[in-house]
Amino acid sequence: MSSLFTLLPDAVTTASADTKASILGRLADVFHTVYGLDREMVLTRILEREALGSTGFGRRIAIPHARMSGITRPVAVFIRLDSPVEFEAADGMPIDIVFGLLSPEAAGAAHLHALAAISRMMRDERMHEALIDAPGTEAIYSLISNVIDRDAA
Repeated sequence: MSSLFTLLPDAVTTASADTKASILGRLADVFHTVYGLDREMVLTRILEREALGSTGFGRRIAIPHARMSGITRPVAVFIRLDSPVEFEAADGMPIDIVFGLLSPEAAGAAHLHALAAISRMMRDERMHEALIDAPGTEAIYSLISNVIDRDAA
């Protein structure tokens, strides 16, 4: 999909959650199911990063991310929440979009470039509204794919 990170269609999902912990658990579940990563290791690494400061990006978006061994390139998961959840975001707003990113342990610049690409995409208010209004995961995946393919060109 992108030269910066992989987002598989099955890694785009919707979910109900009522706490930050349940969101991060769901994120680890999807990384495990779709990419075959160790669920507990994913959750541990994301929680370690979260302990440094909330990845609640602001504007109703969280971008939980971490580096870990056992992967060869950055991989992503996108979750649209059924209703907003408190996430200790920078702006104090609850979140309704979670865009998770895992990168290889030694992927310094690659991890930062992938995070920057996700951040740019999520800062676009029209994109945010389109993702919230999309009728399902296929439409969400299509929206994200179009932006990534356009930016990669």
